[in-house]
This record gives sequence, structure tokens and C-alpha cells, in this order.
Amino acid sequence: VQLVASGGGLVQAGVSLRLSCAASGPTFSNYALDWFRQAPGKEREFVAAITWNGRTTFYAESVKDRFTISRDNAKKTVYLQMSSLKPEDTAVYYCAASSGGTIYYTTQDAMTDWGQGTQVTVSS
Repeated sequence: VQLVASGGGLVQAGVSLRLSCAASGPTFSNYALDWFRQAPGKEREFVAAITWNGRTTFYAESVKDRFTISRDNAKKTVYLQMSSLKPEDTAVYYCAASSGGTIYYTTQDAMTDWGQGTQVTVSS
């Protein structure tokens, strides 16, 4: 599956932003989907995951209760709604797919496809 992320930008701390990741390919609903992020000078880290039907989600502790992952299989799109943004959320955000389907993964090596990344910059 091919993934294209969008929606990043420069925002002030405290506001909300929604990222989107559009997929192409006939089997989008077979994939579990994740968001990862990479801050300057740091390794890429897991942010959130969602199973194929959207019924199960999982979040990194650092974003839990502030970020929400969701998906629309009809539109072949996964979203990351980010609220109460902090300067430490500044990073390039990547969407990724794994063939887990009903099982989500949180490690990069489990991902089979990656989007190109979208920059989110949060100013204080």
C-alpha cells in the first residue's frame, strides 16, 4: 500500500492539528496503521496505532489523552488528531502500515509500508 501524509504545519503551543494519511491500493482495510514521529537529533518513535476495523487503538504514553488516531476505510485514510500541542511534539510525522490487520504493532521493523512524512512544528 502506498501512503501519503499531509496536514503538518507551524502552530503555537496549545492548539490542535489533524494529520491525514491517504492510501492507495485495494487492500487498505487489511492493514493495521501507525503513526511514528522523528524529532531533530532523535530516533523515530512510535506515536499511535489502530487495527483494521478501528476498534482497537494504542498510544505512546507521551501523547495519550492528547492525540486520537482514527481511520475511514471507505476513504482509505488514517487520521491523527493532535490537541494541546507542546513544543516537544515538534517532529516529522510518518504514517505506516503493517499487515497485522486485527493486531497492531508498535515497532518500526513490523511496518511494511511508510508515508513520506509531514513536518509539525510547535512554537512556544
